[in-house]
Amino acid sequence: MKLLKTNQNKPERILRFILAVLLIPTPFIFEATAYTYVLCAVGGILLFNALVGVCVIYGIFGVNTCENS
Repeated sequence: MKLLKTNQNKPERILRFILAVLLIPTPFIFEATAYTYVLCAVGGILLFNALVGVCVIYGIFGVNTCENS
């Protein structure tokens, strides 16, 4: 199995983590609507990207923001 290579730099991962922390609890803070659940899902995706360091969309388009790659 081919492992995915990191394609995000550290500041981008930190920003994604901060956004995820703000978006994930939206259904619990605000009224639980479809919009807040979508925001929560986007936050979950951003959290995964921040922790793993791999963005699948970047991989599809060939983008790599790592300075050493």
